[in-house]
Amino acid sequence: MIDQETIQRIMDAARIEEVIGDFVSLKKRGANHIGCCPFHNEKTPSFYVSPSKGIFKCFGCGEAGDVVKFLMKHEHYTYPEALRWLAQKYNIEIQEEEQTEEQKERQNERDALFHVSEFAQKYFADLLYNDEMGRAVGLSYFHGRGLSDEVIKNFGLGYCLDEWSNFTDHARKNGYSDTVLEKTGLTIFKEETKKAYDRFRGRVMFPIYSISGRVLGFSGRVLSSEKQAAKYVNSPDSDIYNKSRILYGLYQARSAISKANKCFLVEGNIDVISMHQSGVENTVASCGTSLTTEQIRLIKRYTPNVTVLYDGDSAGIKAALRAVNLLFAEGMHVRCVLFPDGEDPDSYAQKYGSSALQDYLATHEDNFVIFKTRVLLDGVKNDPIRKAELVKETVDTIALVPDLIERTEYIAQCAHLLDVPEEALASELAKAVNRNRLKSYEEEKKENVQSNLNTQNIQDIQNNPTTQPTSEPPASLSLPVDPAERHLVQILLNYGDQTLYQSVSADDGTVQEYTYTVAQAIVAELQRDELCFTDPLCQRIFDYFANTLSQGQEPDASHFITIEDEALRSFAISLMLDTFRISDTWRQKQVFVPSLEDNLQADLTETILSFKLKCVADRIADNARRFREVKDDDQMMQLLAEKKQLVDLRRQIGLALHRVIN
Repeated sequence: MIDQETIQRIMDAARIEEVIGDFVSLKKRGANHIGCCPFHNEKTPSFYVSPSKGIFKCFGCGEAGDVVKFLMKHEHYTYPEALRWLAQKYNIEIQEEEQTEEQKERQNERDALFHVSEFAQKYFADLLYNDEMGRAVGLSYFHGRGLSDEVIKNFGLGYCLDEWSNFTDHARKNGYSDTVLEKTGLTIFKEETKKAYDRFRGRVMFPIYSISGRVLGFSGRVLSSEKQAAKYVNSPDSDIYNKSRILYGLYQARSAISKANKCFLVEGNIDVISMHQSGVENTVASCGTSLTTEQIRLIKRYTPNVTVLYDGDSAGIKAALRAVNLLFAEGMHVRCVLFPDGEDPDSYAQKYGSSALQDYLATHEDNFVIFKTRVLLDGVKNDPIRKAELVKETVDTIALVPDLIERTEYIAQCAHLLDVPEEALASELAKAVNRNRLKSYEEEKKENVQSNLNTQNIQDIQNNPTTQPTSEPPASLSLPVDPAERHLVQILLNYGDQTLYQSVSADDGTVQEYTYTVAQAIVAELQRDELCFTDPLCQRIFDYFANTLSQGQEPDASHFITIEDEALRSFAISLMLDTFRISDTWRQKQVFVPSLEDNLQADLTETILSFKLKCVADRIADNARRFREVKDDDQMMQLLAEKKQLVDLRRQIGLALHRVIN
């Protein structure tokens, strides 16, 4: 276990914008950074990172927390794993405390999968250069494909000897258990005999890395001419590896993708490596699967622009056409490059060189919608039925494009290509767009029904704010918060520790100055008038500050950044993040708008009065409800007297706020 002093050093050193920037493309906006959320699919950025507060928050899906929480969620790390990752990044030596046996077992179980995968990668890479068969078979194959030693080592390539259990025996000798070897898929055990053999024997090895550079699994290519042997074998899915959610080469390509604001998508591992060697480093490939939605979303974290590179044969064209709708559905801007028949990125680079490859990519990019229409049009000829099918398929693809201007331009170009009136295509497009919207609405409604908190539970929260629900509602479905309550809690979280000053004149003419914090002022005002929040999350935040102050301690808003309660953490962080900024144009025109902190005392007074005004309005509404229900004359008179007092109080607060209230 990592001791608290080391944890504090790690947290002090970690810069959240740097860490998250390794995984998400962020742009500076005022005091914050903003990007597309890595935890859900979105077209408009709603993911905010605050360097000054060390927090992140997605206002779309509600995910929020600090830098450790991000790594735990994004990389599926345990808490100690996230801390170790940060310690390594910032060169901080870890001081460990003694762990319980249960803690050790839980941590070691997942660590073992990573350790044996990294052990295997180093072993295969060592065999490639230091074993006679590794050099003769594996290294000669890579050199024969034109790969340099530099790029071979950069991608961690290796070779598994063509022996039944060479790697398994070596791993056992180094203390790795059969259970771990089987879970990673490095070793296969026959059910009948329990005999072990290496999954990747006789294959050149392509390690597959996570975005942070950890070895997750392998892809092995056979070099023998056996017809029964599969050309490529991939690691099976495990606790650390899921091929539908991983892109080959993304670890090496992510910086280049962000810098170029474009990603080249190819078919195979060798294509990726060859493109990197040719200077086109912003290249990735799917890991032994057809392109998936999860893989597209990985690319989208870094850029919305994708250029698909496929072989010029019919199979390559069909694969390209299958991928296009998925890409458009995720809001990507898609172009394509089709290589001459019989060529692929690797063979083209080998034949003509790196410069020629880069020139070819630059001059042969084509709009994918137009490309698809041209390809399909070749098979239509004069058949009206097939042409009608082509029109429908083309329109269905255009309907997936989120941008209205882009769709309009596609309609104009495709109408010309298909020799169809533009109005007819536009009419069909409108129908297709409506179908997609209806489908999305039905899917979203279905998800909401499955994940939404039942109505009775919401009523329980309202009736008993101190009771925590058994399951929290999603952030997007949480109960609305009154603006007066929200703003008061926002001041409490962001400025609760700020010191205020008040001068009081005594009878003898002397002036005494008192100091107090914003939190003390808010708690004292609300407790004196016995006021409560209607929103349960606001009340729980207030209760924390009130209870902490009553114990003579200083409340700390960072308490809510690491709290286990996801709904409360997300809500608090959303209030701690300032997502608005003053336009630069105002400053250029010498218009300076004071911040809340500049007028904190005045704003605090106004906010407390606004909250009290809201509470009085609630009581007047409750008075009216009770008045409608009672039948007794005495009770009616009491309620009328109470209403008069409340109305007078409302008027007084209105005058203090300089508002005219009847």
